[in-house]
Amino acid sequence: MKTVSIKHQYWDIAADLHFPPDFNEKKKYPAIISAHPIGSCKEQTSGSVYGTALAEAGFVVIAFDASFQGASGGEPRYIEDPTLRVEDFRVVADYLVTLDYVDDRRIGVLGICGGGGYSINAAMTERRIRAVGTVTGVNYGRLMREGFSGYDPIGALEAMAQQRTAEARGAALRVDDLLPPSPEEAKQRGLTEIDVYEATEYYRTPRGQKPHGANRSLFSHQGAAVGWDAFHLAEVLLTQPLMVVVGDKVGAFGAYRDGCEIVGRARSAKKELVVLDGWSHYDLYDKPEPVRKALGKLIPFYREHL
Repeated sequence: MKTVSIKHQYWDIAADLHFPPDFNEKKKYPAIISAHPIGSCKEQTSGSVYGTALAEAGFVVIAFDASFQGASGGEPRYIEDPTLRVEDFRVVADYLVTLDYVDDRRIGVLGICGGGGYSINAAMTERRIRAVGTVTGVNYGRLMREGFSGYDPIGALEAMAQQRTAEARGAALRVDDLLPPSPEEAKQRGLTEIDVYEATEYYRTPRGQKPHGANRSLFSHQGAAVGWDAFHLAEVLLTQPLMVVVGDKVGAFGAYRDGCEIVGRARSAKKELVVLDGWSHYDLYDKPEPVRKALGKLIPFYREHL
């Protein structure tokens, strides 16, 4: 593995390159851009689990931290702006095509959770992306308009506007911690819905906890996400081969619902919804059996289309 720094606009993106066994920089390899979930980082599922496995299968994989998050630059911190998240894919693709050992005609993407929605959206207008895979992918804009705003998007936007005005006048930034500090605290607060509880179990215990997987969001800058839709124009612009992997244990974050929707809407001639029976959203992050089953579908998909 090699950690690299990629120039964005006025900051750098931090990324890890994962290489196939017996890597030879004089050869040409297909490449996969691996995008992390909301509030996550490249050291978690996108890199350490899927990035490592796809590299073992023969791909050069680049797992990156979103701008304003993780080890990437950008101020203020913890911005979750879909437009910027999608632009990150273009910048990472720019970097890949400068590498002599990457075949620029064989670049794919894999997005996990919110990274799945961003991967789909990026592929619509970034034609260097030739195949799209998602694991428990979520349309973050839809989630912001629904559960993440308490099903009151207008009220949430009004509150964001007031907070942004306060910050412009010198008030302290409001940075929301998106999860309880521990599974025990989640239970005490009655936060036992499967996705919320299992997110806490993953991010707030040694199972998945990493220094840069902060699960924080700058409240005053969330407005762009409320008005965004990962699947907008999919019927027109999403033509690449598409594989969507979800578990059938349905949770509040809506990956199952979003997976069904995008496979139905995508213009792609080749598209497949893979439903893994008996597994949940966060099982697919790192648990060996569901990850093995997901990769059992994804690796042949990328080999065929890259």
